[in-house]
Amino acid sequence: MLRVTDLERSIAFYTEVLQMKLLRRQDYQAGRFTLAFLGYGPEDQHTVLELTYNWDIGAYQLGDGFGHIAIAVDDATQACEAIRQRGGKVVREAGPMKHGTTVIAFVEDPDGYKIELIERS
Repeated sequence: MLRVTDLERSIAFYTEVLQMKLLRRQDYQAGRFTLAFLGYGPEDQHTVLELTYNWDIGAYQLGDGFGHIAIAVDDATQACEAIRQRGGKVVREAGPMKHGTTVIAFVEDPDGYKIELIERS
Protein backbone atom coordinates (compact mmCIF):
# COMPACT_ATOMS: atom_id res chain seq x y z
CA MET A 1 0.00 0.00 0.00
CA LEU A 2 1.19 3.48 -0.89
CA ARG A 3 -0.33 6.68 0.46
CA VAL A 4 -0.66 9.21 -2.36
CA THR A 5 -1.34 12.94 -2.42
CA ASP A 6 -3.29 13.14 -5.70
CA LEU A 7 -5.21 9.97 -6.50
CA GLU A 8 -6.10 10.87 -10.09
CA ARG A 9 -2.47 11.77 -10.90
CA SER A 10 -1.24 8.52 -9.33
CA ILE A 11 -3.83 6.37 -11.10
CA ALA A 12 -2.85 8.04 -14.39
CA PHE A 13 0.83 7.26 -13.75
CA TYR A 14 0.28 3.60 -12.89
CA THR A 15 -2.22 2.99 -15.70
CA GLU A 16 -0.79 5.14 -18.50
CA VAL A 17 2.94 5.05 -17.78
CA LEU A 18 3.35 1.61 -16.17
CA GLN A 19 0.28 0.20 -17.99
CA MET A 20 -1.39 -1.38 -14.96
CA LYS A 21 -5.16 -1.69 -14.90
CA LEU A 22 -7.41 0.00 -12.35
CA LEU A 23 -9.08 -3.07 -10.86
CA ARG A 24 -11.34 -1.41 -8.31
CA ARG A 25 -11.83 1.80 -6.42
CA GLN A 26 -13.87 2.57 -3.31
CA ASP A 27 -14.63 5.79 -1.45
CA TYR A 28 -15.06 5.59 2.32
CA GLN A 29 -17.04 8.70 3.21
CA ALA A 30 -17.02 8.13 6.98
CA GLY A 31 -13.25 7.66 7.05
CA ARG A 32 -12.59 10.36 4.43
CA PHE A 33 -10.35 8.20 2.27
CA THR A 34 -10.37 6.37 -1.07
CA LEU A 35 -8.69 3.07 -1.94
CA ALA A 36 -7.70 2.18 -5.50
CA PHE A 37 -6.31 -1.22 -6.46
CA LEU A 38 -4.15 -1.59 -9.58
CA GLY A 39 -2.32 -4.49 -11.19
CA TYR A 40 -1.43 -6.35 -14.35
CA GLY A 41 -4.23 -8.87 -14.04
CA PRO A 42 -7.05 -10.16 -11.83
CA GLU A 43 -6.44 -10.00 -8.09
CA ASP A 44 -6.87 -13.74 -7.67
CA GLN A 45 -3.97 -14.37 -10.07
CA HIS A 46 -1.63 -11.36 -9.74
CA THR A 47 -0.08 -9.10 -7.15
CA VAL A 48 -2.02 -5.88 -6.64
CA LEU A 49 -0.86 -2.41 -5.60
CA GLU A 50 -3.16 -0.53 -3.22
CA LEU A 51 -3.15 3.27 -3.39
CA THR A 52 -4.63 5.09 -0.39
CA TYR A 53 -5.77 8.67 -0.72
CA ASN A 54 -6.59 10.36 2.59
CA TRP A 55 -8.80 13.31 1.66
CA ASP A 56 -7.50 15.71 4.31
CA ILE A 57 -3.74 15.07 4.01
CA GLY A 58 -1.66 17.10 1.57
CA ALA A 59 1.81 15.58 1.98
CA TYR A 60 3.71 12.63 3.45
CA GLN A 61 7.30 11.90 4.32
CA LEU A 62 8.40 8.87 2.32
CA GLY A 63 10.24 7.43 5.31
CA ASP A 64 13.45 5.48 5.43
CA GLY A 65 11.98 2.02 6.05
CA PHE A 66 10.39 1.73 2.62
CA GLY A 67 12.71 0.83 -0.24
CA HIS A 68 10.85 0.54 -3.53
CA ILE A 69 8.38 -1.47 -5.59
CA ALA A 70 9.92 -3.98 -8.01
CA ILE A 71 8.46 -5.11 -11.35
CA ALA A 72 9.96 -7.79 -13.59
CA VAL A 73 10.33 -6.82 -17.27
CA ASP A 74 11.66 -8.63 -20.33
CA ASP A 75 13.96 -5.78 -21.43
CA ALA A 76 14.80 -2.98 -18.97
CA THR A 77 16.20 -0.65 -21.65
CA GLN A 78 13.09 -1.00 -23.79
CA ALA A 79 10.85 -0.60 -20.71
CA CYS A 80 12.64 2.66 -19.77
CA GLU A 81 12.18 4.05 -23.26
CA ALA A 82 8.50 3.13 -23.34
CA ILE A 83 7.95 4.64 -19.88
CA ARG A 84 9.77 7.82 -20.92
CA GLN A 85 7.64 8.08 -24.08
CA ARG A 86 4.49 7.81 -21.95
CA GLY A 87 5.65 10.71 -19.75
CA GLY A 88 7.33 8.76 -16.96
CA LYS A 89 10.51 9.81 -15.18
CA VAL A 90 13.49 7.42 -15.45
CA VAL A 91 15.85 8.09 -12.54
CA ARG A 92 18.37 5.29 -13.24
CA GLU A 93 18.91 3.99 -16.73
CA ALA A 94 19.04 0.25 -17.38
CA GLY A 95 22.34 -1.38 -16.49
CA PRO A 96 23.92 -3.99 -14.25
CA MET A 97 23.17 -3.71 -10.56
CA LYS A 98 25.99 -2.70 -8.24
CA HIS A 99 27.99 -5.78 -7.19
CA GLY A 100 26.08 -8.03 -9.62
CA THR A 101 25.07 -8.68 -13.19
CA THR A 102 21.27 -8.42 -13.06
CA VAL A 103 20.10 -5.56 -15.29
CA ILE A 104 17.93 -3.07 -13.42
CA ALA A 105 16.54 0.43 -13.86
CA PHE A 106 14.50 2.79 -11.70
CA VAL A 107 11.56 5.05 -12.45
CA GLU A 108 9.76 7.41 -10.10
CA ASP A 109 6.03 7.89 -9.58
CA PRO A 110 4.40 11.32 -9.07
CA ASP A 111 4.82 11.13 -5.28
CA GLY A 112 8.52 10.25 -5.49
CA TYR A 113 8.19 6.51 -4.85
CA LYS A 114 10.79 4.47 -6.72
CA ILE A 115 9.87 1.52 -8.94
CA GLU A 116 12.67 -0.86 -9.85
CA LEU A 117 12.51 -2.59 -13.22
CA ILE A 118 14.31 -5.94 -13.01
CA GLU A 119 15.19 -7.57 -16.29
CA ARG A 120 14.21 -11.24 -16.40
CA SER A 121 17.21 -13.46 -17.11
